[in-house]
Formats: sequence, structure tokens, C-alpha cells
Amino acid sequence: MPTVTQSPYTPEQVKVWLRGLLTLAWADGNFDDDEKSLIASITEDELAPGLDFDHFEPVTPDEVAQVLGDDPAMGENFLRMAVMVALADGVYSVEEDTQIQALCAALKLQETVLNSVRSTLYSLKPENDQLAAGLRPPAQGKLDPLKPAREWLDQLEVHDPRLARFVCKLIPSQCPFERDVVLFKKKLVHIPPMCKINPLYEQLVGLRFRALSYLADDCGEDVTPLL
Repeated sequence: MPTVTQSPYTPEQVKVWLRGLLTLAWADGNFDDDEKSLIASITEDELAPGLDFDHFEPVTPDEVAQVLGDDPAMGENFLRMAVMVALADGVYSVEEDTQIQALCAALKLQETVLNSVRSTLYSLKPENDQLAAGLRPPAQGKLDPLKPAREWLDQLEVHDPRLARFVCKLIPSQCPFERDVVLFKKKLVHIPPMCKINPLYEQLVGLRFRALSYLADDCGEDVTPLL
């Protein structure tokens, strides 16, 4: 039987936290039926049963800041998870970066680490229709510009079962297969497997493992369905 774990967050804080992550999940406007089904399965018990995507109201950065309060630790933990959500599909887009910058400003947090994450911004190479080299890990022996981001993201801890389940469902248990991004039946770009192109993939895997461990060890939940 699951253990009743006391969350450090109020129900209102968890709700706005999840709404913020959901708003960010479709910040780039690329939100198809499969993604709607995934988000619905993630949020049906955690956010609102029968969520109406056609009338869902995105949360504003000011609303997030107002509900989460002036606790810098809570704000930074939320921002870490927001960055993780942006990275979950293997692409950190300009639209997602704009949203995260606005959240960072509303929460009155420093952008220093975001400058490191921003080096992975998504773009296209017209000559070969591939992702820009900025998404690739640094060559061996070269300085790693993402080291501050890795260390910052690795500090993200999950202390709420609803957020933990959200993380486990959002981040795939295995490296996603390569895929084509298609719009109006025209291929826009070919994306290799996420573990090959996302230099912060290990941080995503680490967060998922910590969320699973929290649910199993602290909450006493059966995490088999999430594996």
C-alpha cells in the first residue's frame, strides 16, 4: 500500500506548476494529436480530469511567480523542471527559450545557467536538412560549454508524487527512435535518436531515475507501470 507522503507544495502550487509545464510543452506550437494524448494521460489525474485542450488557458509567468511565492529554491526547482520539459523531445526551440526567459524574469532568478542551455538552440542547416551542430556534445578534449547547465540540472530533486509521475511519463524510458518532422505532408527536418543529438540527455535520464526512486522509496508506490 502506498505511503502517504507530505508534499512541500500546496495543491494550488502543484496545479500552477503542472499548468506551467503543460504551457511550455506546446510553446513551439507543434502539438499534434499524439502529443495531446500523451499530455492527457499524464495530467488526467494530476491536473484536471477531462482536460479540454481547445479551451485550456496557458499560465502566465506572472501567475506562476504569484502562486509559487518568493521562495527562490522553489522557483529555481520549477525552472529546472521547465528546462527539462523543453529538452524532453530532444529539441530546445527559440519559442521554448522565450517562455523560459520570461519565467526566469518573473521568478527573479539569474539567467547565467540559461545562457549555457541556450547553446543548444534548435536550428536547421539548409544544405543538409539536419540539426545544427550546437545540439551535439562537444568533441573530446574540448571545453564543455554545457557544464554549468549539467551541474545545475543535476541538482533538481522531486519532492511531490504528482510531479514525479509527470516526469516519469514525460521522459521516455528508452532513447526515442529517430523521426521526421512533417508539416502539410512535407518533411521539414529529420531528427536522429534523441540520445545521439541531445547533449543533456543524461540529465533527463538522471531526473527520471530520481523521480522513480522517490516514488518507490519515499512514497512506497509500485513503479512497474512506469518502467
